[in-house]
Amino acid sequence: MYKYLARLWKRPRESLGRIQSKRLIDWRREGVLVRIPKPTRIDRARSLGYKAKEGFLMVRVRVKKGLRKRPKPSGGRVPKKAGRFFSLGKSKQQVVEEKAARRFPNLQVLNSYYVGEDGVSKWFEIILIDVNHPAIKKDRDINWILGKQHRGRAFRGLTSAGKKSRGLRRNTKA
Repeated sequence: MYKYLARLWKRPRESLGRIQSKRLIDWRREGVLVRIPKPTRIDRARSLGYKAKEGFLMVRVRVKKGLRKRPKPSGGRVPKKAGRFFSLGKSKQQVVEEKAARRFPNLQVLNSYYVGEDGVSKWFEIILIDVNHPAIKKDRDINWILGKQHRGRAFRGLTSAGKKSRGLRRNTKA
C-alpha cells in the first residue's frame, strides 16, 4: 500500500488534485505551527521513523517562500554591495525544524518531510519525540535519541535536512 501512496505524492497536484487544493485552503487559515493527530503522508512518516504510539508527536509548520529581504536603507548613501535580497544559507525545511524545536523545547526533532506548497507558503510535517516518555525509553529502535549528543539536533544540523544543507550527503566516490 505504501508504494502506491508514495507514487501519488510524486506529483500531488495531478494525482491528488481537488483534495490537495482543499487542504491547502484549510491550512492557510490555520496558524504557522499546528499539532496534528496523525501524519498526512503516512508512507513518508513511517519511512522516516514515525510509529503510531505514545511519545511520538506530529506537527505541521508553514514557512514563507522566497529569499530573505533586508529593510530598505532609510537615507544617505547606499553602498554598492548593500543588497536587499539574500539567501539564508539553509533550507526552508531546516528552518521549519528549528521552529518546531523552539516551540516544543522538551521534545526532539526526529525528521521532517514536505506536504505541500502554494504561491506564498510551503508546509512541512515534523516528527517529534518525547524523550522522557516511558514508551520511548523502552523502544530499542528509537531510544538512541535519548543520548546527550542528540540534544538540540535541529539547531546543530543533525537532522536529515540539516546534514543535506551542510553538504554531508554528497557522494565522495565520484
